[in-house]
Amino acid sequence: MKKQILIIDDDTSAACLLKLSLERTGAYEVRTENSGASGLAATKEFKPDLFLLDVDMPEMDGGEVACRIQADKNLKDIPIVFLTSMVSEQEAGDEGALIGGFPFMAKPVNVKRLVERIERILGKQREVQQPTEA
Repeated sequence: MKKQILIIDDDTSAACLLKLSLERTGAYEVRTENSGASGLAATKEFKPDLFLLDVDMPEMDGGEVACRIQADKNLKDIPIVFLTSMVSEQEAGDEGALIGGFPFMAKPVNVKRLVERIERILGKQREVQQPTEA
């Protein structure tokens, strides 16, 4: 079953390109929304397994969207990865860094590294959710 990823980014062309790149792997179903408000509204029907969230957006920035996600009992356990053009890939490093406790990656996004990061995050989530044998 494909994992669902919701991209919330006001840069429509970058979001579309990222969507196509992730869907090309065959592992993900991806939806894009171009504002924080529409992204939050989309979660009710799309039910993402992971958010890719732009930091710098008008009206509602990525930090506020993340706060609203964390405040919602139905969304708070869904992983968030921030995407930002405010740092370079070199500044973010191979493992990236954290913004507000969430990992972030530099834009333009290296799709191979992003897929590796997504798989690590969702793999850890599966490990935690699986019951241990007594």
